[in-house]
Amino acid sequence: MPPSLQEIGLAVKRLQWRHHREANRRLSAHAGLSLVQWDVLRHLRDRPDATLHALAELTFQTDQSMGALAKRMVDRGLLRRADGPGRATRHELTDEGERAREAGAAVVEAVLADSVGALTEAERVVLHELLIKAAHAEPR
Repeated sequence: MPPSLQEIGLAVKRLQWRHHREANRRLSAHAGLSLVQWDVLRHLRDRPDATLHALAELTFQTDQSMGALAKRMVDRGLLRRADGPGRATRHELTDEGERAREAGAAVVEAVLADSVGALTEAERVVLHELLIKAAHAEPR
């Protein structure tokens, strides 16, 4: 009998929770970051023009929590404020922020290697395709 939709959903959530918990533990120990901080650094590097609102959406946070996090990251020297168009304030990576992002990327890669890295390349391709397909499915 195939797994139920609920069983599949729970399996996805368990894997996500495993990644989140282990990445937070290792990032803290090896890079001095939380997973959310590393995720902000990663997204800001990929989208240097991102607003705080966009970063909040990309990192699954509220605008208010993203604003508080950005302030703490500025205080730590990971980000600096930059003028944006109009009254918008943008943030950019500092050299220290880029070093932390790189160190964090190696940590996150190791966490993922312990789970999805155990799959063959073909299995990873299929898993990725299926997850993307499910994420973009139209609600009924």
